[in-house]
Amino acid sequence: MPRVETIQGLQRGLRVLKFLQSQPIASLHEIFIATRISKPSLMRVLNTLERESLVSRRLADGRYRLNALTGVVRKRDRYDRVAEAAAPVLFRLCEKVKWPSDLLVSAGDYMEGRETSRPLSPFVVRTVQGSIIGARVSWLMTGAGRDYLAWCPEKERERILQRLRRSGKPCDRLAHEPKRLQRILEETRRRGYGIRDPGFVGGRYGDPPQDDGLAGIAVALRDGPHVHGAINILWIRTAFTVNEFATRHLADLQAAALEIVCALR
Repeated sequence: MPRVETIQGLQRGLRVLKFLQSQPIASLHEIFIATRISKPSLMRVLNTLERESLVSRRLADGRYRLNALTGVVRKRDRYDRVAEAAAPVLFRLCEKVKWPSDLLVSAGDYMEGRETSRPLSPFVVRTVQGSIIGARVSWLMTGAGRDYLAWCPEKERERILQRLRRSGKPCDRLAHEPKRLQRILEETRRRGYGIRDPGFVGGRYGDPPQDDGLAGIAVALRDGPHVHGAINILWIRTAFTVNEFATRHLADLQAAALEIVCALR
């Protein structure tokens, strides 16, 4: 049989996809070490794969990930697709309002950060204890958690609250005050967005509070009765009151949430 030449560019692309199949989120350097493709060639491969919607870059740290459309990812969960849909929307939202946003999703006893535009914001918004990606966030103290609970199905909400009632953590005490919590969630629905508990200044779930100097408003990603997660906009607490900021940017946040939900349908 005559020898058929291979297509080197295609081979490089397949090597990258195979590596990302084993490690679905990786930095440029990690991909370079694994594939030994020169960095100029690797950048061309990754840019091509990104244009073809096979990979995307995480806003938070620029790491590459396989998209759901590839159909070859093993180590995924249902929220990877939400993060992929949210990334370009949060990018455009930050471009417009300048302040950054996070995507938070349900993770049992807490919410978990899955995407953020914090590195893109021209304002200094520091994150206590490192990146928001993978960070554990309180359900009951944060705007994202409260708006999610306000709109998620009753059975899901009760399942979450049952877990929190078994917790001895101070940030979960509100789960033992059903009447007060019900009033808070009703107020959240009427207001149209979630806000932090007045006594909450920041910090990760279960850790001692650490003041991050921030305030925020959040809206759930509502798709009929289902909730995919919640997104927020954060600002430096002394810059605006909650009402001032919501007057300026709530419509932008709600439009971004709707865009993400539509992309998931």
